[in-house]
Amino acid sequence: MAQEDLNRLTIDKERYSSAPGKGRRGRFWLVACAVAALLALVAWRAVVSRSVEVEVATVSLVYPSQTFSLLNASGYVVAQRKAAVSSKATGRLDWLGVEEGSVVRTGQLLARLESGDVAAAKAQAVANLATARTSLEQARVEQKDAERNLTRNQELVKQGIIAQSDFDTAQARYDKDLAATAGALTAINSAQAALNGAAVALDYTLIRAPFDGVVLTKNADVGDIVSPLAAAANAKAAVVTLADMGSLEVEADVSEANLGKVRVGQPCEILLDALPESRFRAVLHTIVPTADRSKGSVMVKVRFLDRDPRVLPEMSAKVAFLERPVGPGEGKPRIALPPAAVVRRDGKSMVFVVRGTRVALAPVTLGAREGDLVEVVSGVKPGERVATRPLEKLHDHALVKTAEK
Repeated sequence: MAQEDLNRLTIDKERYSSAPGKGRRGRFWLVACAVAALLALVAWRAVVSRSVEVEVATVSLVYPSQTFSLLNASGYVVAQRKAAVSSKATGRLDWLGVEEGSVVRTGQLLARLESGDVAAAKAQAVANLATARTSLEQARVEQKDAERNLTRNQELVKQGIIAQSDFDTAQARYDKDLAATAGALTAINSAQAALNGAAVALDYTLIRAPFDGVVLTKNADVGDIVSPLAAAANAKAAVVTLADMGSLEVEADVSEANLGKVRVGQPCEILLDALPESRFRAVLHTIVPTADRSKGSVMVKVRFLDRDPRVLPEMSAKVAFLERPVGPGEGKPRIALPPAAVVRRDGKSMVFVVRGTRVALAPVTLGAREGDLVEVVSGVKPGERVATRPLEKLHDHALVKTAEK
């Protein structure tokens, strides 16, 4: 019985074996895939072997001024007239009427300090002046009365009606009232001076713009203590920083070896990193008469000829020093490419534009030479790549490969 039970556990190989021919079909598909991959590799290598390795150049935008530029330098836009505006008095900031970017005019009120004490001092000075003027009127009335009395006594003493002592008394009274009038005038002048001082002290609490400009930074807020010397703890020396945008210039460093290529009044062109699409006309305003021994350079200041609200202080800038001023029509960029990229086909100027792994033959209309480049009036766009060599091996829709691929 035990042997029979064991025989029942034996696996029937014929029953569970694969169907006839199934293994052979699997091997066939495996071989077919390998052959297909091999054929694809051979075809790819054949295509690559037919590709022409080319050198390419990028169609770019160039400015005519680049062809007559003598020297380039870099620097920063700097406001030549700039002020940290504060108050001559010390006090708590009570009101602030500007913020960063605010455009202000000369004399415009920017901020105000607490002024209760100085306003009271001014009011007292006004009252003192009024009292002095009243005293002057009183002194003048008494002087006039003493003068009339002196005149009467002068006649009476001549007629012997009154004694000389009475006349002397009248004379003394007149002299006294005359001195009182002079004293009242002096008191008025003193009161007026005190009032002027109080008015100045009150005006010191009003912070005004010293010139037309733009607020660059706000250094204090309402509630801060403002002091001209910032001696107190947490006191602010300035309320706002103001710059005159009309005084913007580019400060650039020129190597001592190239100093002979620049001169005051020389035409220049400014390119700002923040505004790469724009070029600004400029002129060399001044050459600072000292050299920086650590850099071996001399600072020059280049003035903008045209104001632009987009130009801001501390922007990075590049300056091109030109042989001559930029002429009419030379301020706009032009499309240009290397002359080596141009071929003649059927009497026309053509270029091979690289698009992916192929080139397309495109007709172009050429303009004047721009230094080492030639202007393209039509046919290609800035940023497109064109083949420069070997052009004799290329044709329309030819397969190519570039050095970077």
